[in-house]
Amino acid sequence: MRLRSPRTLRRRTTLAAAGVLGMLLAVLGMATPAHAATGIHVSNGRILEANGNDLVMRGVNHAHTWYAGQLGALGDIKRTGANTVRVVLSSGDRWTRNDASDVANVIGQCKANRLICVLEVHDTTGYGDDGAAITLDRAVDYWISVKGALDGQENYVILNIGNEPFGNNNADQWTWSTSNAIQRLRNAGFDHAIMADAPGWGQDGGQVMRNNAAQVFNADPDRNTIFSVHMYGVYDTAGEIQSYLGSFVNAGLPIVVGEFGHYHSDGDPDEDTILATAQSWGLGWLAWSWSGNGGGVEYLDLVNGFNADSPTWWGERVIRGTNGIAATSREATVYSQGAGTAPNGYPYCLHGGNTDPDGDGWGWENNQSCVVRGGPTDW
Repeated sequence: MRLRSPRTLRRRTTLAAAGVLGMLLAVLGMATPAHAATGIHVSNGRILEANGNDLVMRGVNHAHTWYAGQLGALGDIKRTGANTVRVVLSSGDRWTRNDASDVANVIGQCKANRLICVLEVHDTTGYGDDGAAITLDRAVDYWISVKGALDGQENYVILNIGNEPFGNNNADQWTWSTSNAIQRLRNAGFDHAIMADAPGWGQDGGQVMRNNAAQVFNADPDRNTIFSVHMYGVYDTAGEIQSYLGSFVNAGLPIVVGEFGHYHSDGDPDEDTILATAQSWGLGWLAWSWSGNGGGVEYLDLVNGFNADSPTWWGERVIRGTNGIAATSREATVYSQGAGTAPNGYPYCLHGGNTDPDGDGWGWENNQSCVVRGGPTDW
């Protein structure tokens, strides 16, 4: 969001076969990953978990770096039925730095609350338009400095290089800068799925990401990059939303709506179409934001004052409205393949072992009621 507040060893025959295949694909204009992806990964334009199941993100953004004492909000976010949270971090260039210990704690809390964790550096916001913003290269320096906290978390964490990394004036730099950042991360040993935000304050009004995403995807040696567009005032009609998202789907490139709102200072986004299109096409989204907005954009808070019992109109729409979290979210199978206890104290139904004939979120297993993960009563 544009800020308005502080807020391994192979047999020779295998290598030969791989080399022949690689040359053939190169001739065909295609690309193969450097090695098999670890954890969350991209395949044929879809975002998958390590076991090959679809990961369709349904969740919200949480402004951790400005509200470090509100990490308990992750439990409240989980109780909405969300399966993912995007967490705001700082490299220390604009706000208080989130060090490796804090990053490890955030990841631990995401896992404890059975949430996929998208981590982003916010200090890059609007580079070129905002003089305080840092480069993606500087953001990579930060990620390398906290790498120890991220190692081994590839099943649970997506690395979002930098929030809205370019403004409008220099958006054409996005392609080479993002490609370089991804390659630096891979060279440093990051095997995570990487998320790349669009330029133009995340909205890609100039279509730079849309036109160059394939080039950036192929610049990733692992072919494991997810693209993220932020939908605010630029996306105020159904046609614009469907055209933009459809261009990625048709190209076989992974796209999520990493931020969106129901209104903003730059226009009135069509949130109903965003939600409906994402549901129809199986695309992920993360609403902005849980709480703590200020400077005139308080209308983007999902709950008032970090109080989960006080949802705003926007919160009700995102959580319990048509195509919202409660109706469409399914917990990541890295968590839901075992039993457990739901936030309301009832046991969870074992993955694939429950019946829910009326679709109300309640199942029946081992002669007792159980909560279907991500069901509407899991809130």
